[in-house]
Parts: sequence; C-alpha cells; structure tokens
Amino acid sequence: MSITESFKISITALLSNKLRSFLTMLGIIIGVAAVIALVSLGQGSQQAVEARMTALGTNLITVNAPRQARLTDKDVESIFSRVEGLAYESPMVNQQVTAKARNLTYDTTLTGVGSQYPEIRDYTVQGGRFFDDEDVSQRRKVAVLGNTVFKELFNSQGGIGETVNLKGQTFTVIGICGSKGSNAGTDSDDAIFIPYSTAQRLAGSRYITNILFKAESADVATSSADHITRILEEKLRSTSRLSSQQRSNPFRVFSQDELLSTMSEVTGTFTAMLAGIAGISLLVGGIGIMNIMLVSVTERTREIGIRKAVGAKRSDILSQFLVEALVMSGIGGMLGVLTGVGTARVLAKMSNLTAAVSPAAVIVAFAFSAMIGISFGIYPASRASRLDPIVALRYE
Repeated sequence: MSITESFKISITALLSNKLRSFLTMLGIIIGVAAVIALVSLGQGSQQAVEARMTALGTNLITVNAPRQARLTDKDVESIFSRVEGLAYESPMVNQQVTAKARNLTYDTTLTGVGSQYPEIRDYTVQGGRFFDDEDVSQRRKVAVLGNTVFKELFNSQGGIGETVNLKGQTFTVIGICGSKGSNAGTDSDDAIFIPYSTAQRLAGSRYITNILFKAESADVATSSADHITRILEEKLRSTSRLSSQQRSNPFRVFSQDELLSTMSEVTGTFTAMLAGIAGISLLVGGIGIMNIMLVSVTERTREIGIRKAVGAKRSDILSQFLVEALVMSGIGGMLGVLTGVGTARVLAKMSNLTAAVSPAAVIVAFAFSAMIGISFGIYPASRASRLDPIVALRYE
C-alpha cells in the first residue's frame, strides 16, 4: 500500500472521531506553543539586553577604583598612553545635586566628565556644544544638560546661554544633549554634565573613582581591559600607605563585551531551561498519542484482520498506523506553531517585553513534535501489524 493511501486512510480515521483526535492533539499543540512562546520571549529579552548594553556605547571599558587608590587625571593619561588599542578616555566624578533654573528646581545627577565623553557613550548634542579640553583645563563653570533635565528646568525651550545653579555655584548652559532613552531602568538623559575638573572642585577632592575608556574595536577591548588591570594592580601594590587589607581590594575593570557575553550566557541558559520545561508537555502529548493509538488498534482489530485476510502485508499495517500517528502529531505541531507565535506576541504586548520569533525555534519545535508522533506511534503500529488475522477476524 502506498503512502498516499495510508495518508487518506489516516485522515478518514481522524475525522471519524473529531473530538477525540483534537483532544489527543491538544497535548502536542500546547507543547509546541509553549516552546515557541517561551523561546521567543527569552530570545527577545536577550536581544533587548544586548540593545541596552550597546546603547551605553560600543567597545566600552569601565574602571571602578577603590577610594584608597586615589587616582588622579595623571593616572588616566598614563594608562591611556601605555595601553594599546584605546581610542578615547574620560575620568568621571558623580554626585547628586538639586539644580535650579528659572525658579524651578530638579534633583538629578551631576556628572563630571572629560571632553571625549560623547564619543565614548555615543551622546549627541542637539543644541549648542559639548565642553572642550580648554574648558576642562580652566575648570570653567559650563554645563551640558541631559534631555530630561532640559525638559524639567526649561520646558524644552531656550536653555542655551542661560544659567543653572548647582551647589550654590552658577553655571552657564552651553549645550543640550539629544535624547538617549532609558537603560536597565535608568534614565540616561537625567544628568547634567560638567568638566570633571570643575566637579572635583565642587566635591572638594582631586581624586577620581571612575574612568571610562573606549577601545578601537571589540577585538582589542578585552586585552586592553586586562592590560589596564595589570597597571592598576601594580599601582595598588606600590602604594605603601595602604594596609594589606586595602591592597587586597581589587580594581574593577571590565569591558562591555565581556559583560555582554556573560549576560547573554545567563539569558541563553534561562531560555534553554524554559524550553526544556515546555518540552515536557510535548512528551505528555506523545503519551496521549500512544494511548489513543492503542485504543484505535483495539477498536479496529477486526478491520486489521480483514485487511490481512485479503492480502495486506505486515509492513502495510505498520505504515498505516505510523502515518496516522505522524499526521496527528504533524497537524498538532502546525496548530501549535500558530498558537505559539500568537501567544508570544500577545504576551509581549501585555508585559512590555520583546518577542523574537526564531525560525530555528519553529522548525525545531515542529520537527520534535513529528519525532514524538513517530516515536510514540511505533509500539501501537507494531502491535497492530503483529495481530494474527484469524484471531482478529474472530474479534467482536
């Protein structure tokens, strides 16, 4: 008997018991839909994390130093000149302030940075300019407003050339940053940027606790970060005024690519775990197919006996029931794909998540459902093919 005939017989058998067939396929539908939906949400979340990390700036290297190290801008210049593969550098001095302008006040972050900070963090200036090296060296009281601060203090109008009061000091606004958006729950536009040298004077300190570098490419970012770590550890060991416990407090130097790789591994593992849990329902669906196929063999024992009596081979009976199991799992798999894609998109809209429907996940889920159908259909098909035609004909 040809595969086409087996397929026609299988469709007829399924349609003769529509409700039972649908309930049997439901396990496969739910399993495939769960795998696709969860994998899509997991991959979407991973892509969102990567996009947020990239928004911080590409090839970024961050240095967080313990206060005991007492880094200065000369240390920054020394590192920049000694480490190959660095394109930009910027010291950072952060503190919280209440900004005042036009009789309005707003609590924000005052960020002291170098003139190369926009290139490092991919900031754009939509009006005016960013401060330059001369502004930094002269410790000028100039400020560049983040877009959120600009809206809060100046209602998105004017601003350039006006003044803003920070910790009792008057600063001239020379630039407005373009909107950069939120990142990891933090508003990147909620900040005021001033020269780090001026920020040091406001804080009453000449030391630096954070440094940002931008590598020339992702290929050298990790090696550059390792070189920076060795230089800083050497400085920490040579600082005799530190106790042994303080010397054991290491610098935290990490490249964005390294952090992104770690986060990708975590989200990838989490996605795989969710897919594995959802895959269990596919196995349950396979057991349901085996159960119904065994029932079908029992119900059609006399039919099997008649077919064998008129010349049907064992392989014909085997292929018929295998095709029937495959058709059942295949239809269930297709319905599961449609349900999974729809579910992923609905959940993404309801939870403000990102759903990335992967063609690979769809193919794998569908192929696995077909494999489940064949695997769990082998035993009932084999049992049907081994029936003695004389016994089958006598079955009532």
